[in-house]
Amino acid sequence: MADLTTALAPYGIDYDEAMERMGGSIDFFKQLAMKYLNDTHYVDLVAAMEAKDYSEAYEAAHTLKGVSGNLSMTTLYKAATAVSDALFQGEYQAAETLMPQVKAAHEKAVEGLEKWQNDEL
Repeated sequence: MADLTTALAPYGIDYDEAMERMGGSIDFFKQLAMKYLNDTHYVDLVAAMEAKDYSEAYEAAHTLKGVSGNLSMTTLYKAATAVSDALFQGEYQAAETLMPQVKAAHEKAVEGLEKWQNDEL
């Protein structure tokens, strides 16, 4: 469906990739994607980074990477991957400097999902 492909792209969501992943089921993808609106891994990551609990931050970043990858949120996936990799390598300052990218990608994805949920796309 070209409409959702075009509509979700500005929010960092690759609809075509998601359809491949979900066997072409729009309803299944939407059901899973909307669950992201209640996902706490981004909030957990921010809290752990603020507390300088890098072990917990890594777990949250790694899980956020997986969730966003599975939902074809490509921009968020790339940002979460960069933070996860930096934390895994013990490059905590690098991870800190990458957090604004994660925040922006997360907020953009949420914005797109909320518009989709409210039939504004």
